[in-house]
Amino acid sequence: MRLTGGLAVALVSAALFADTALAADIASFRSIGFSDDSGIYAFEEYGVEDGSGFSFSNIFFINTQNDSFLPGTPIRVRVEDEDSGLSKARAEAAKKAAPLVDKFDLNGRPGLLAAFNPLTETQSPAHHLTYLEYASEPAFGGEYVLTLQERNFPAAERCKEITPESPGFHLAFETEDGKPSNREVYADTKISDSRGCPTGYRLAGVVVDQQDGKPATHVVIVQVMSLGFEGHDGRWIAVPVHVAP
Repeated sequence: MRLTGGLAVALVSAALFADTALAADIASFRSIGFSDDSGIYAFEEYGVEDGSGFSFSNIFFINTQNDSFLPGTPIRVRVEDEDSGLSKARAEAAKKAAPLVDKFDLNGRPGLLAAFNPLTETQSPAHHLTYLEYASEPAFGGEYVLTLQERNFPAAERCKEITPESPGFHLAFETEDGKPSNREVYADTKISDSRGCPTGYRLAGVVVDQQDGKPATHVVIVQVMSLGFEGHDGRWIAVPVHVAP
């Protein structure tokens, strides 16, 4: 069968799009939960690497009081067998993480995914997020409005041939519980090596945990994009923020 010009171009374009889609290395995100006192929060990022085709699963345990990782974490599993499938990496990471998940009973307190704004959400701004603290209809409580701004830092040595600068970010509230605010809640002072060679960020979501009579914990989820083997890689950062009760 001889293809006409229009059909041939369409099929080639579709094939190129499929190859590009398969090459994307944008990790998926799964919120795990909080400890009873909101002091610990955990989440998983997982996916398949571009280039190698190896599956991976990383599980992060964050001390929400001082924004640090628990000792011995993150748990990182990378299965160097492109035929093994994603389930093997995730099962191995879950097994290694189970003692901490059980110790802090993280499955018993999942928190509220109050907002989620991933890269695929094309109509939402990347650096601006508005949400409510409670899941209720009719709604109650005031809005929270978060903004993210990028700030450039000198690129790490490994990134200088690609870009002279690497962006970091800072987070601030414009509104807290319906009231005007200009509180900065996070600001990079340097670029962590774990981000690779970052190219930009997306304000991707918020997970909320409520404590009676105590400040709620809002964990801000930021999607970091970096230069990868066959395009951009996407990974996840969680930033704990405390708000007034």
